[in-house]
Formats: sequence, structure tokens, C-alpha cells
Amino acid sequence: MAAAFGLGRHPSLADQPEHGRQGRVWRLTTTAGRFAIKLPYAAPDPRSVAADATYQDSLLTRGVRLPPVVRTPDGEVLQEIEGWGVVRVYGWADVCPPDRGLDPGAVGRTVAAVHAVEVPTEGPQHPWHTSPVGADQWRALADRSLAAGAPFGAQLAALVPEFVALEELISPPGPTRRCHCDLWADNVRAPAHDEGGLVVLDWENSGPADPVGELPMVMFEFGAGDPARMSALYAAYLTAGGTERLTGPGDCSMLIATIGHIVELGVLRWLNETDVRARASHAAWVAEGVDDPLTRAVVDEIVEAAVTVGSR
Repeated sequence: MAAAFGLGRHPSLADQPEHGRQGRVWRLTTTAGRFAIKLPYAAPDPRSVAADATYQDSLLTRGVRLPPVVRTPDGEVLQEIEGWGVVRVYGWADVCPPDRGLDPGAVGRTVAAVHAVEVPTEGPQHPWHTSPVGADQWRALADRSLAAGAPFGAQLAALVPEFVALEELISPPGPTRRCHCDLWADNVRAPAHDEGGLVVLDWENSGPADPVGELPMVMFEFGAGDPARMSALYAAYLTAGGTERLTGPGDCSMLIATIGHIVELGVLRWLNETDVRARASHAAWVAEGVDDPLTRAVVDEIVEAAVTVGSR
């Protein structure tokens, strides 16, 4: 692997990988430094990978802090390694654990820097970010969860009317361009060993989106239920030259759709899983969406925080 990507001599692989939603990540140390070896669970599309790698190169050049893409000597991002499968490589980034309590000003400035890099992209926005789960599916998920004795079943069933009403706010996106699309606390991290800017990870899911939709996502995630934090984040975004303006509930469509599908997927995985430890992981995933749920009242808080800042 080190030879295939020209990573230096005397490679040493960490004993255990880190497990993410999309794949496993191994730390490789060589004479040239430390690297992240990513093994995706699903076979990546080479064209999509080339596009997201080019996007990451542009962001890095413009000062966004992220692990650099490492290519083979022939310029390839993907490489099939015997005994491993298809892998891709990044420079290693030492980061702190996920933290929704990050400085909201730092988050706002980071998102502004990301939005300053405009990269066109083709194709429609993924339905994950635009389409509702739907009333029938929500009710079916709740019924199946209750019947199966899911630990989250009662909470989910109680929230179904709110989730259905919330999805009525979803509206078509505006003009799209390439966006990160996954700016949750897992992927926006504080650096572990310095006072520099936040590090943005996991760009593989970047794709077409209306960038304004990312603002409610980070205001919900890092606002953590505090309107003052939401306002501070949005104000920092504007002060740093952020290109987008959040003006109404329709701008929260990407947040509403994405949260809904995250909960939906977690429920389905729990229902279809038989391994006890894996089920516990899926239940924890669902709990994130039902213990601190996105509701119409929260959407109103997000919009009000933005409008108040914008009117100053």
C-alpha cells in the first residue's frame, strides 16, 4: 500500500481501524509521515471520487483546513490493493472527539470559508437531502418499532405527528453547486494539538446542494438548542463573508429531509439487525434524532436567530 501511493519506507499500520458510517479508516505511519487509509464499505464510483478529490484540492488551496488527498504517482485517487480491496489515502489529521459545543463563531467562519469556494457540479441533489420520509413510512416505522420492542419505539411513535407536519415545510432547493452536505459534529472538529482553525473531514459525500441549506444544519448541530449560539454562528458566518442568507423555513428543507432519513435509516438497520452490539449502535443513532428532535419550534428558532442577526 505504501509503495502504491509513494508513502515512504518502513510502513507501520495501527492495530485497529476507526469505524465510520461509510467505511473503516486505518492510520499508517511511514518515514514520510502519517496517513489515513480509507476502506469504503460500498464500492466507490471513480468519476464521483475524482470530482470530490478535485473539490477538496480547491478548498485546501483556498485555506480551508482538511486532510489533503494523496494520489498515486500516476495521479490516481483510488487503488486496488491485494488483500484489502479498493482504498483511498489522505494525510492524517489529529483532531478532538466530536463536540456540538465548539465555538459557534469558529464554526460560522469555517462554513463561510467553505462556501467561498464555488465549484459547479452536475446532476440533481440527492433525495436524502430533498425528499420527505413521508407519513406512511413514519407510521410504519413506529408500528414496527413498537412491535419489535425497540428501546426508542415509544418516543418515535409519539413524534410521528410532529415529523409528518415538519416535512410539510420542505420546499424545492434553489440553484445548486458542490457542497459538503454532511457538516455534522462528526466531521467538523477542533484540532488536537494547536489553536488553528477547525478541521473539516469526510468530503466523500459532497455533491449538488443549495448551499444555504447547510446553514440551518450547522445552526441546529452546533447551536445545541441555544438561540444565542445559533445567532453567534450565523453572525460570524456573515462577518467572514459568507455568501448565503437564511430567510425562512424553506431554507431548512435540507436539514429536515436529512434528519428524517438519518432516523429512518437507523430504525431500519435496528429492525433488520440480529447482532446485539450492532443493534445497540443503531439504537444510539436513532436516539440522537428522538431524544433531541428537530421540530417546527426548533426550525422557528433557527430562522428567528438568522433574521434577528440579519436585521442588525
